[in-house]
Amino acid sequence: MSGPVIVPRADHPISRRQIDPDALKVLTRLNEAGYTAYLVGGSVRDLLLGRKPKDFDIGTSAHPYQIKKQFRNCWIIGRRFRIVHVVYGRGRDHEVIEVSTFRALIDASADQVAGNEKTSKGELAGKTSVVDASGRVLRDNVWGPQIEDAARRDFTVNAMYYDPQRQVVIDYHGGIKDSKKKLLRMIGDPVARYREDPVRIIRVVRFAAKLGFEIEPKTRAPIKEM
Repeated sequence: MSGPVIVPRADHPISRRQIDPDALKVLTRLNEAGYTAYLVGGSVRDLLLGRKPKDFDIGTSAHPYQIKKQFRNCWIIGRRFRIVHVVYGRGRDHEVIEVSTFRALIDASADQVAGNEKTSKGELAGKTSVVDASGRVLRDNVWGPQIEDAARRDFTVNAMYYDPQRQVVIDYHGGIKDSKKKLLRMIGDPVARYREDPVRIIRVVRFAAKLGFEIEPKTRAPIKEM
């Protein structure tokens, strides 16, 4: 894996004024506590495309319980992959800022079970990284550096980070180029990535329809068979 391309403010269209104020509060609090934190995923992609993001998700070096210590208004959710929801407001007007810890690459140290989420429930208890016999990820709670987190994301256009302090875009996998080409490209081997999480098959079709993007041939090829 190589280092990222760092795109300065003069070379991208994103402004801090476009970012949800509550997301900025979360980013600032995490930075002040000594953690790195960035906007990540769809919000960065949409801002680069001149679209209004639906959500502002955050990636951080802080672990879930470290995040929870910083915010009273938050909950840790999920079993397969723990994330934190920081909530602002109440009732119908409430807003959720989703905060996820940088994930490590899955390697040979991951435990393997023969069954699935239901049939192997007992074996999954207390384990942090588990795959089934097909390679599908059942538990994914091993944390790592940002470079590995970027490699774990699905498509290049969803693997960009925005640092509001330096006002730079951080791009490890050519997401900016693919955004300009209107191309959905899987990071890594598409067959292995679809096996890890079959929902990615739905996601690639949905993003292509939503964004008006083409699916890169190698990313498209395994879909029908899988």
